[in-house]
Amino acid sequence: MDTIDLILTPKWLVPVVPKETCLQDHSLVVNQGMIIDILPTAAISNRYIATKHMPLENHVLIPGLINTHTHAAMSLMRGLADDKPLMDWLNNYIWPAEQKWVNQQFIEDGVELAIAEMLLGGTTCFNDMYFFPDVMARTADRLGMRAVTGLIVLDFPTPWAANADEYLDKGLALFDDLRHVELVTAALAPHSPYTVSRQALEKVRMLSDELDLPVHIHLHETDNEIRHSIEKFGKRPIARLQDINLLGPNLLAVHLVHMLDDEIDLLAEHGINAVHCPQSNMKLANGFCPLPRLLDKGINVGIGTDGAASNNDLDMMEEMRSTALLAKAVSHDPQSLPAYQALEMATLNGAKALGLAEVTGSLEVGKWADMTAIDLSHPACQPVYDPISQVIYAASRQQVSDVWVAGNQLVEKHQLTQLDIGNCLQRARGWQQKLSS
Repeated sequence: MDTIDLILTPKWLVPVVPKETCLQDHSLVVNQGMIIDILPTAAISNRYIATKHMPLENHVLIPGLINTHTHAAMSLMRGLADDKPLMDWLNNYIWPAEQKWVNQQFIEDGVELAIAEMLLGGTTCFNDMYFFPDVMARTADRLGMRAVTGLIVLDFPTPWAANADEYLDKGLALFDDLRHVELVTAALAPHSPYTVSRQALEKVRMLSDELDLPVHIHLHETDNEIRHSIEKFGKRPIARLQDINLLGPNLLAVHLVHMLDDEIDLLAEHGINAVHCPQSNMKLANGFCPLPRLLDKGINVGIGTDGAASNNDLDMMEEMRSTALLAKAVSHDPQSLPAYQALEMATLNGAKALGLAEVTGSLEVGKWADMTAIDLSHPACQPVYDPISQVIYAASRQQVSDVWVAGNQLVEKHQLTQLDIGNCLQRARGWQQKLSS
């Protein structure tokens, strides 16, 4: 009989792999942060002695949610400039505020606030793009959160760097520093084709090929982006990326709202990964990503919230619901995106896009124990005919009761275990006063 760290016995266990699977009367066994077994609960007493055995009598246990596109520190700009078109929002409100206020302390405080919100909502991993990615990485690692830090690249100066070469130099130094950090990895993060030159994008492609790093970029988000590209370069942004061989399995293309059929075919042919941000797209009135067409072509699609400045939350439970409902509305087909597929997009697909599918994204033996427990005893989730449907269409993030990252319980009975929420909120209010002055 083996002595191990933790046994979880939920009412329902949804591993995501195999597809459409919902187990009852099963337990999940964790030791040293890893999932080592999933077996019928009746067999546990003959196999394991656990330091902690946690029954989850009214809960569904799912893989931790993966937020595949964030600007975490922008949580401190939540509600700063709402109801504006994207370029007006960026040029006249967000970028001036960043130039004035963004520093290392802003990043640390903003990321801590974002992590608090994400953990309480069941998110265990996020993919970030913002300034001072070294501070983001340190903060996530300190709080026990799994993260991908974006090595941001822009052509213009910011508080982080003066030009594209400096962005890349600092990014590469951080990449080296992260080699021995378990929870945090890196991705190259050129902001967009309209803010990064061809020369810099070619360097990004070269480094991606050399280091096997994901490339995280905003792409075909607005009509203006495409119109500007045609006026300046004579071609659409995707065509520009094709010219420099940036289309490939390492590419994470975020938004993909304005797409032609031949562009979708091209992205599928090159095996790119897409990130769908439905609520941000709706709030900024950018339009609807043709998600059913992307999925029909076999493109791997994860889900992201975008930043809290354009969403205004980091709620992956709501994002899954919006994803499922919008897909049905856009395609006029109620079967176009079933509940289990929305959950898969928010977990395993995100892990695939980030190059993390070997370690997270599903509840499988040999993966890290990144897990979220959702209490379905709430009246809004009763009765339960299909737990997966309840998670997507009925449950809210307020029903997330317990969260683990690499076997460490970071949320216990709705309370954060590693983060002083009072201090976190006090610092957020301090920044609100500064940015309002």
